[in-house]
Amino acid sequence: MDPKRAIKAARPQGSETGVETGTVKAGLVGRGITLSRSPAMHEAEGKAQGVDLCYRLFDLDDPEFAQSALADIVEMAERQGYAGLNITFPFKIDAMSLTHALSRNAETVGAVNTIVFRDGRRYGHNTDLWGFAEGFRTGMPGADLSEVLLVGAGGAGYAVAHALLELGVGTLWLFDIEESRAETLAGSLVGTFGHSRVEQAETLSRLPPGLTGIVNATPVGMSKLPGSPVPRQCLHAGLWVADIVYFPLETQLLSDARAAGCPVLSGSGMAVFQAVRAFELFTGRAPNPDRMKRTFESLDD
Repeated sequence: MDPKRAIKAARPQGSETGVETGTVKAGLVGRGITLSRSPAMHEAEGKAQGVDLCYRLFDLDDPEFAQSALADIVEMAERQGYAGLNITFPFKIDAMSLTHALSRNAETVGAVNTIVFRDGRRYGHNTDLWGFAEGFRTGMPGADLSEVLLVGAGGAGYAVAHALLELGVGTLWLFDIEESRAETLAGSLVGTFGHSRVEQAETLSRLPPGLTGIVNATPVGMSKLPGSPVPRQCLHAGLWVADIVYFPLETQLLSDARAAGCPVLSGSGMAVFQAVRAFELFTGRAPNPDRMKRTFESLDD
């Protein structure tokens, strides 16, 4: 299915899903997601609103789904009457080709983290862009956005890059261990934001002079992929550091940054706010962000 065929009509709002009563089924597809807090957030918010919401994890690292591809899970969920699916690492770009139409954010970002099933069609959305932006606004107010390094040019990186530039970052430096991915992302950003605001970093061993902040949009730091994408010796008190990883909340990068005296932001804000938008898309009901945040925080170790 070519998502470009119906691009202009692909902005269904949550209220159009038609979910008012009965059981709502949703889920998350990814790898290494057994510690995800999405089920708890969605199910607790559903219960608070009188909605019987069942949210399932489809971890393709689990032997149960080891022989399944993303397309298999999407087709099964649609066939079984799911309202939709969240999509996470490493499938956000691949998910685009499995939709009939894209929302404006998904089209702009070039990645899908939410698929809504409605009237026999699949609508691709990207709630990560708003999720990261809202989490950053509330969690890192007053941060110097002059020059920011984004590490990771995968599906999440696309959304975070757009969010950072929309937040007002002066110069966004991009780095990915696969240089071609950073080049592709840079090319897509230049068309929207101009050449003067997007640069590529050749290495992380020598950070760009004048750098004010760093964002990790790679999966490095997850329980599945421990470690840090940024050398410890590069961190200093003149930088703020944000991570989109939230299991664990205290990643190696954030621990190193704290030790270096950097203000830090965990991935909790993005996790909560992207879920807020996804809940509305799945159920047609406006969620309570503070309540979903409290559920998220109640699961802290």
